[in-house]
Amino acid sequence: MKIAYVINSVEGGGAASPVPAITQVMREAGHHVEVFALTRRDGLAIEPMHKAGLSVHIRPGTRKDHGPALYWLNRQMRTYQPDVIWTSLSRATLLGQIVGQWRHVPVISWQHSARLKPFNAFMLRRFRDKTALWVADSSCVAEQTRQTLGISPEHLVLWPIFRADASFPIATPWQPGTIVRIGALGRLHPVKGYDILCAAIARLQSLPDLPPFEVLIAGEGEERPKLEKLIARGNLPVRIMGHVKNPAGFLSQLHLYVQPSLWEGFCLAAHEAMLAGLPVIASRAGEMPATITPQTGRIVPPQDVEALTSALYELLRQPDQLALMGQRARSTVLDRFGAARFDQTGRTILARVEQIVRARR
Repeated sequence: MKIAYVINSVEGGGAASPVPAITQVMREAGHHVEVFALTRRDGLAIEPMHKAGLSVHIRPGTRKDHGPALYWLNRQMRTYQPDVIWTSLSRATLLGQIVGQWRHVPVISWQHSARLKPFNAFMLRRFRDKTALWVADSSCVAEQTRQTLGISPEHLVLWPIFRADASFPIATPWQPGTIVRIGALGRLHPVKGYDILCAAIARLQSLPDLPPFEVLIAGEGEERPKLEKLIARGNLPVRIMGHVKNPAGFLSQLHLYVQPSLWEGFCLAAHEAMLAGLPVIASRAGEMPATITPQTGRIVPPQDVEALTSALYELLRQPDQLALMGQRARSTVLDRFGAARFDQTGRTILARVEQIVRARR
């Protein structure tokens, strides 16, 4: 098959991050795949896609010019002549559904969000039948898709979006007398809850019996000026590292990972941290509560500074136990999301897509 993989943007993080792994399964199954992005934004996902050998077509537009985006996508599909349009996120899905109808091409749609905006939920529910098969990236998103969009079980499949490769580097364990490094990885956006993290760190500084520690936030985005003010005002041991091209290298220098998000879907970053052998403290959001246990980390309510402070304090007081918790975390994700399972799930779904394409023909 010729697959047109349509995404909202080539922004770093989010739904663009797993595109190389997903499309690798498609190409290894013998299909031709090209990526079509409705806008560029920061463009940080372009380099990994090119390194994976993908052709990437990027529209020079904005997030809200839907009319021009629709006609651009239609022109691209007229040229590319795909057998299937595979969409990711709400805007790409809605525009892909329209173009699929115009060009008589079946549409397959990812669902990544466990919290849809009301308008997006309304539109996707209204046009749900224009997608031949819905693919949820996690169990929490599958449940959200069933409840919010009313997708029937025969039109919804689950493909966990994380490919846990055993060759992923393992973080170096903490050594007595050294600083405990706490990390977070993701764009600097309000939904990530880094202001909550800063508030928790401010409280931690006044608590007794803690080893020296620092917090490293790897990411870039609109929240940077606000976070820098919070850090400076409280003289917090927090550093913003900016965008990192090598997440594995960043995670390997940590001893503890924290994901204080307000909401999430699968949350690749938290699961990658577990794969790196790190215990994870995370919000009760998205798929994270289904993966993180008391043996591998802690789950706290979103936007709860006191609970996040308590969880950090508990684990920081026993830094010699962090590596053991991290080992359990790594075993958990390798068992649940190993590369072989990821690839086999993808091949099974692709075989079903081939049947849909043949039926349309």
